[in-house]
Amino acid sequence: MKISENWLREWVNPNISSDDLVAQITLAGLEVDEVTPVASEFSGVVVGEIISADPHPNADKLQVCKVSDGSEEFQVVCGAPNARAGIKIPFAKIGAVLDGDFKIKKAKLRQVESFGMLCSASELGVSEDNDGIMELPESATTGEDFRVYLDLNDQIIDVDLTPNRSDCLSVAGLAREVGVLNQVDLTPVAVAPVEATIDDVFPVNVLAVEQCPRYLGRVIRGVNVSAETPLWMVEKLRRSGIRSIDPVVDITNYVMLELGQPMHAFDLANLSESVVVRMAEKDEKITLLDGQNISLREDTMVIADENTPLAIAGVMGGEGSGVNTETQDVFLESAFFTPLALAGKARSYGLHTDASHRYERGVDATLQEQAIERATALLLEIVGGQAGPVTHAVNEGALPEAAVVTLRRKKLDQYLAVSIDKDLVTDILTRLDLEMIEVTDEFWKTKAPSHRFDIAIEADLIEEVARIYGYDNLPSSMPEAAVNFTAISESKTPIQQLRSVLVAQGYQEAVTYSFIDPKLSKQFLPEIEPVPLANPISADMGVMRPSLLPGLVKAYLHNQNRQQSRVRLFETGRRFIGSVEALDELDQQKQIAGLIAGSRDSEAWYHNSEKVDFYDVKAHVESLFALNDGVTPSYKRSECEFLHPGRSADIFVDGEFVGLMGELHPQLTKDLGSNQPLYVFDIALDAVLSATLPEYKAVSRFPEVRRDLALLVDRSVPVSELERVIAASAGDAFKSVLVFDVYQGQGIDETQKSVALGLTWQLTSHTLSDEEVNNSVEQAVTALSEQLGAVVRG
Repeated sequence: MKISENWLREWVNPNISSDDLVAQITLAGLEVDEVTPVASEFSGVVVGEIISADPHPNADKLQVCKVSDGSEEFQVVCGAPNARAGIKIPFAKIGAVLDGDFKIKKAKLRQVESFGMLCSASELGVSEDNDGIMELPESATTGEDFRVYLDLNDQIIDVDLTPNRSDCLSVAGLAREVGVLNQVDLTPVAVAPVEATIDDVFPVNVLAVEQCPRYLGRVIRGVNVSAETPLWMVEKLRRSGIRSIDPVVDITNYVMLELGQPMHAFDLANLSESVVVRMAEKDEKITLLDGQNISLREDTMVIADENTPLAIAGVMGGEGSGVNTETQDVFLESAFFTPLALAGKARSYGLHTDASHRYERGVDATLQEQAIERATALLLEIVGGQAGPVTHAVNEGALPEAAVVTLRRKKLDQYLAVSIDKDLVTDILTRLDLEMIEVTDEFWKTKAPSHRFDIAIEADLIEEVARIYGYDNLPSSMPEAAVNFTAISESKTPIQQLRSVLVAQGYQEAVTYSFIDPKLSKQFLPEIEPVPLANPISADMGVMRPSLLPGLVKAYLHNQNRQQSRVRLFETGRRFIGSVEALDELDQQKQIAGLIAGSRDSEAWYHNSEKVDFYDVKAHVESLFALNDGVTPSYKRSECEFLHPGRSADIFVDGEFVGLMGELHPQLTKDLGSNQPLYVFDIALDAVLSATLPEYKAVSRFPEVRRDLALLVDRSVPVSELERVIAASAGDAFKSVLVFDVYQGQGIDETQKSVALGLTWQLTSHTLSDEEVNNSVEQAVTALSEQLGAVVRG
């Protein structure tokens, strides 16, 4: 929220500098984002009056003006289209210095002398308006210093409030805080009830009584909308970031900034029969003041008449019922809407207004009558007219109740690590407008004021005492706590150990977005419909990722575009499988995925720069499973469409699919823009984290026995099947099998391949005899023949 320092000091004026005031507000938890001057630096500018304006003899777009500063007249050449006799303007005399150290000197424009400059608002840094010279009210005193006239020795304080402190979204609210911090009394604006001079009322019917517990309305007839908003009000609005529109709208905005109560004025002539506060009907239409055509939902509260919606309650008025140049009578509303009724409504329609910003966070439920009386007084003063009585529609049972909160001395001392004097605590709470119900040496029982709806529990009071006492006055101390260390489970591998294994092999951990481009998702997994986001950050982050690989590939391409050809990345995270229709059943699977590309080793003189291949990524995958001796993965040729059909594999553990690995399909690699093959793996994290309890066995004192077999099998038979059959049939003494040669070509059938295997046996009880080993070999060969059609090669 932006606020003028001078406006704030009209309410409360502590004897401290501007810098100290800003620091004080920040230290109180209301962080100041920025402090800016209300105008640029300039001097020598006065209020001038144009006496005459005649065409320039040598230029069509210039005028020769006579300008008075109240004591003398000066000839000034001006090119502003709105320069004319009789108006008052900012006049920079000879010797004036404008922003950027621009000094005004005597000049000659097209052979006509000019003694000064008539200034636009943008040239003085007052606003960005540069369509012509700045026009001042007739009441401006000619010759008065322009900085003094507009009170420009001021600055704008931009306060970044947390959502719970909406009570400070007004001059009155921020002044309360400054008054409490400095123990200075406020000088609030006097708001007296405006006596009704006419009996006119307009009926109000509140149907959404839970969402709108209080609604006040008032008829004001005979207003002059063409009246000019006073310059002092225009300036205060400008310094708060609000543009002047017309006097009626300006007054409602002014009261909102001053007191914190959003308001709205309807053109009474455009209302039919009565004002109705209700929930919208499905697909009901409204055209808003900004021209947007909105189709309303049934969960949206509207202000309507008997025929049509007039406004989205607490957000924005409708175009058809707003005040315009023809308006003569207005219906002024001031209402309390519950925060939950409006939470997120403006954003759901792509809107955000000053009113919705306040209502969503909370407005004082007792402020409406004060605001409508203040606005009425200003309207009668500025646009004239006659006011009717205030119409009240109140549901007392739905209004928020002030919280009764007890602050215990023990808890206050414990949390602040200091014992603050009882009378000082009482004074702080009292200055914060909390009602003291009961005070003892052990506790303070208080009742929160209506504007502090964020105070609900004891911790809130502790925070308030700390803020006002001063965070910098609290002692610094190290926290103490009993720490219970969680036992490390032997049945689960720590995820950090997985990371360490991959980092040791040259990987770097990546953290990519959980949102990816829908097109990228389709390129990898066209058969999976990804879960779309309701409000994506951008078009290329529109769906939840069904796999970690698209994000890693995108990270690789980012590196490739920066001349990094050797890349090794891994990531742990979730992938999301499900549908937007059943979000409660969304499957969030934890995965570990990796990508490698480029040369196998870093460039060096002592080896060749060989490229990585399928067996590199397979070795990395097996290094993860190797952390658990009880898990041995098996592999089958993968049919995944985004992987190379001959250089990829599905990964299984105990017959269950747990992941995949291999080279990305060449066409996909080309489509993505990669200039080299990419090898990836994507595995269920639980599959590599789960571990079996270790079992220790004595090392055998007896020698191993090895037999080599050369088998002819069909080319379609994977070696893993040979290993499985051998392990199951080679006897209890069987220890391991090793593939040391695979041959296809001349001398054997083109449909077959020759696989050379080294089989090893060993016992811990005795040395194996040839007969025992031969029997085991024979059993294995028989099983291979029967189950896989394998033949021992002669």
